[in-house]
Amino acid sequence: MKKRIILPMVALLIFFTTTSYKSDFFEIAKQIEIFTTLFKEINMNYVDETNPAELMDTAITAMLEELDPYTVYWNEQEVEQARIQNSGEYTGIGASVQTRDHKITIIEPYKGYPADKAGLKAGDEIIKIGDVDLSEFANDAGELLKGSPGTSVQLTFKRQGKIKTTELNREAVELHAVPYSKLIDGDIGYIVLSKFNRKASSEVATAIKELKEQGAKKIILDLRGNPGGLLTEAVNTTNIFVDKEEVITTTKSVIEKYNKTYKTQRDPMDKEIPLAVLINGRSASASEIVSGGLQDLDRAVVIGARSFGKGLVQRPKKLTYNTQMKVTISRYFTPSGRCIQALDYWHRDKEGNAVRTKAEDYNEFTTRNGRKVYDGGGILPDILLETSEYSGVTQALMEKNAIFDYATNYYYNHQLAQPEQFKFTDADYEDFKKFLSSTDFDYTTKTEKELKETFKTAKEEGFNEDIKNQYQKLLKEIEKAKAQDLEDKKPEIVSLLTDEIIKRYFYQEGLYDYYIEENPEIIKAKEVLNNTNQYNKILGKS
Repeated sequence: MKKRIILPMVALLIFFTTTSYKSDFFEIAKQIEIFTTLFKEINMNYVDETNPAELMDTAITAMLEELDPYTVYWNEQEVEQARIQNSGEYTGIGASVQTRDHKITIIEPYKGYPADKAGLKAGDEIIKIGDVDLSEFANDAGELLKGSPGTSVQLTFKRQGKIKTTELNREAVELHAVPYSKLIDGDIGYIVLSKFNRKASSEVATAIKELKEQGAKKIILDLRGNPGGLLTEAVNTTNIFVDKEEVITTTKSVIEKYNKTYKTQRDPMDKEIPLAVLINGRSASASEIVSGGLQDLDRAVVIGARSFGKGLVQRPKKLTYNTQMKVTISRYFTPSGRCIQALDYWHRDKEGNAVRTKAEDYNEFTTRNGRKVYDGGGILPDILLETSEYSGVTQALMEKNAIFDYATNYYYNHQLAQPEQFKFTDADYEDFKKFLSSTDFDYTTKTEKELKETFKTAKEEGFNEDIKNQYQKLLKEIEKAKAQDLEDKKPEIVSLLTDEIIKRYFYQEGLYDYYIEENPEIIKAKEVLNNTNQYNKILGKS
C-alpha cells in the first residue's frame, strides 16, 4: 500500500494573495525557497513513486488546518460548487447528497426535480453510476452525477438492504433562497429564508410584497438552519426593514483595506411592520448579521436558541489553474459593536481544539433602546426556547447520522397521509432510544476527555493504582449522566426527529405546512406579534 507523506508545510500563502507582505517579506521568501527545494527532492529521490498533486494537496490542507476551518483551498470542482451555491442555479439531479466511504447517500430529494422523478428517497445509497462501481472509484464520485441538461444516467442504489436501479434525467435546477412563504392566521406573513445567495434579499422582498397584498400586517422571518452566504445580501435583507444609511455591520482586520462599514443603501420596504426572527444553533454568519442587526436596532424580536457564533468574514481569491482559496479576511461586528465569534481558533487547548469563549468573558453592549446584549457566543435570542437548542448529545446524534438513519427506518415502517396527523409520541421516543442501543451510539463529552487526560498524567506519575477505582466510578457516573441527557434534551431531539420524518413524507413544503400549525417557535412568534404590549416591552419601547 502506498505510504501517505505529510509534508511540514510552511507559509505558502504568498502564492495565494496579492496582499502586502508586511515586514516579514524575507522570512516568507526564505520559507518558500526551503519548501520548494524540499518538495523537489522528495519527488526526485523518495524510495516509492510519489504523486506531486496529492503531496501538494496534503501540504496545503495541513497548513490551512492551523488557521480556521473557513480558510480553505478549492480545486476546480469546488470552485464550481461555490458558484452554484451563490447563484442558486445548476444542472444536476436536484437533491442534497452526502459523499462518504465511496458511497453517495441521498440526504434530501427536492420535490419535482430529477432525483425525485427517478424515485430516489432520502437514505438511498448510490453504489454505481452508469458502469462505474463507486467502491472502486478513487476520485470525487459526485462529479459522475453531473452532466448536460437532458442527458440521462443509470443509477444502482441500495435501499433497506435491497439493490435497485433507476434511470435519472438531468435538468436545470433552481434553488430558491426563499423556499416557502405563506399567510397564516389571516394577518401574519411567514417567510423561510434558507440561504443568502444572490437572490436572497429580492426573494424576501417579493414574498413580503405578496403577503402584504394578501393582508399580512406582521412578519415572521425564519432563519433557522440558514448557514449564511453573501454578506452584501445580509445587509440588503436587513435594509428591507430599516432606514437608509443605517450601519448593519462593520468588518475589522489587520489588513487596512478590509476595515469596512456596511450601511443600508436604499429606503426601507417597511420599517414599521412588527417583525419576529427565528434562529437556532445552525443559524450562522449572514444569518447572524441579519438577526444581530435587527436586534441591535430594536427592529425585531428574536426567538429560538443561541445562534452558531461565526463572526468571521471570508473572501475567495483566484489562484492559478482555475483554483481558488477562500480566506478569512476579517471579523464582523454588529451595530452595537458585538463580535459574536464563539470559537477562538488562534488559542487552542492541549488537543488542538479551538477554545470556546466562556460566558463570564462575554462583554456587555446596548441596543438602540438601551437593552443589554452580549458578544462572544452567537446571537442570544430575546426569547429562548429549548426546542431550538443544540446540546452536546444532540450534536453527536446529528454528526453520527443517528437522527437521519432513524427517520429512514421510521419512513419504511409507518404510514402517514397528512402532515397534521403526525405526532412523535413517548412510545416513539423509547423506540428511538432502542434504535440507538442497537447501533452502539456513543459520544465523548469534554468531561470524559479531561478525566482521561488526568488519569493518563496520574499513571505517568505513578499514582494510577491509588486513583484507579475512583476513576472507574467517575466514568460510570458520566455514562449515567449521558443516558440521562437523552431524557433531559428530549424536546430538542424530538424537534429534530419531527423535522426529518415529516420531510420524508411531504418534502420541505410539507414540513413548513406542519410548522405553521405545530412548531413551538412559530406558535411563540405568533403569540408575541399578536400582543402589542409584550412586543413593545421586549424591544424596550415602553
